Amino acid sequence: MGKRLTKIYTRTGDRGDTGLADGSRAAKDAPRIAAIGDVDELNSALGVLLAEELPQAVRATLLSVQHDLFDLGGELSIPGHAIISEAHVTHLERDLDALNAELSPLQEFILPGGSRAAASAHLARAVCRRAERTLVTLARAEPVPPLLLAYLNRLSDFLFVAARALNRHAGVGDVLWVQGKNRES
Repeated sequence: MGKRLTKIYTRTGDRGDTGLADGSRAAKDAPRIAAIGDVDELNSALGVLLAEELPQAVRATLLSVQHDLFDLGGELSIPGHAIISEAHVTHLERDLDALNAELSPLQEFILPGGSRAAASAHLARAVCRRAERTLVTLARAEPVPPLLLAYLNRLSDFLFVAARALNRHAGVGDVLWVQGKNRES
């Protein structure tokens, strides 16, 4: 890592723009900056999830994902620079498959909830889906490597399965959706 921050504020963004890692400037509401921000928020949501008691396999994957998300954000901040590879997606798929193999088949839609850790995983999944949508918006305006979208898509799947696994680990059942539950009879 080349530069270390010795001073946190620079005042360079006080007028609504920010610097990318390649030295260019962009408006803080530009699609690329929105995507970087949503990926950063996702990483923070994973940090909240990691503050919970988690099985070691889930913890290890999430810690690895946090590093991947920093790489993904770095790739977004240097247009044309590739960091995320097919291996990143494959690694996530492998961990997802292993976790899912321990669960019973899903018969119903489930609601976010159950244990605190599972609820945090569901929240992180929703933030991940938003980051994915923001990346799709960016891809309409500028080239975005397809692997970034694949990675976020697989990550949201992992977080869904992790939420189910965390409920199982806590001895709590998934919260099943009941269609029309509150409809008047």
